[in-house]
Amino acid sequence: MTLQTRAPFRDFRHIDSVMNRFWRNHSPRVPVQYADSWAIPLDVVQDDDSVVITASLPGFKADDINVAIEDGALTISAETTSGDETSTNGYLIRERRAGKFHRAIRLPKTVEPDGAESAYNEGVLTITLPKVENKKSRKLEVKVG
Repeated sequence: MTLQTRAPFRDFRHIDSVMNRFWRNHSPRVPVQYADSWAIPLDVVQDDDSVVITASLPGFKADDINVAIEDGALTISAETTSGDETSTNGYLIRERRAGKFHRAIRLPKTVEPDGAESAYNEGVLTITLPKVENKKSRKLEVKVG
């Protein structure tokens, strides 16, 4: 019986690869041109006056990030490269992603896309969308008697 030597974490990388292929091939929301891209993690917060979307994009330059609003959807995309993506020489774990990154979300009808503002600081993209004036919640005074 021979003992086969395996690289540490090889099984974990294989499982990660299989799961990524599964979600890429079974996600109805991902357009074909973005099927080979990574999802950008984001948070969406709403208050009385606006909707704020915060996306994590560490390591990007602001010029490499594309933000678009079209047909009621916000799209964020970016692309990065890594030195030698095909080589695994010396890697035990390789978690930093390289390639295309993409995220699209449907915007609520309560926001005004024309008033959107964006800022990028220390790897965090913040997009602020003001609410339409007549769609803002308003407080009613409760009268006694």
